[in-house]
Amino acid sequence: MSDDHTDKGVLHLPPGEGRRYALGRMTAVFKADEDETAARYSVSEWWLEPGADGPGAHAHEVNDEIFYVIAGTVGFLAGEDWLDAPQGTFLRIPAGTTHDFRNRTAERVGVLNVFIPGGFERDMPAIVDWFRDNP
Repeated sequence: MSDDHTDKGVLHLPPGEGRRYALGRMTAVFKADEDETAARYSVSEWWLEPGADGPGAHAHEVNDEIFYVIAGTVGFLAGEDWLDAPQGTFLRIPAGTTHDFRNRTAERVGVLNVFIPGGFERDMPAIVDWFRDNP
């Protein structure tokens, strides 16, 4: 996953590379996590097929999240409001804020996510199991 630049602290991933997690009609691709960032943050892409629901409404007690829409229009729950977020939209979700995302369109959509501080990726195996057991 990394190349000869890692000794300089550089992490280089070609397009499509990363740790991939299948979550039903959603896919997460982790680009950097606590191992590469000393747990300061994690970076991931989240891809949703047409009409796919996201993870479900939830909040993180101590983690802020940043989302940047990289493809399509994503529906975001931020607090009590659903927002339509077209490509290029930036959204910050502060710790403690209920949030969710979903694809309410007929096209595949994607968001880049930064989770601050890192460590969320530790939960991914259990999340994959939940999606497998709850199609």
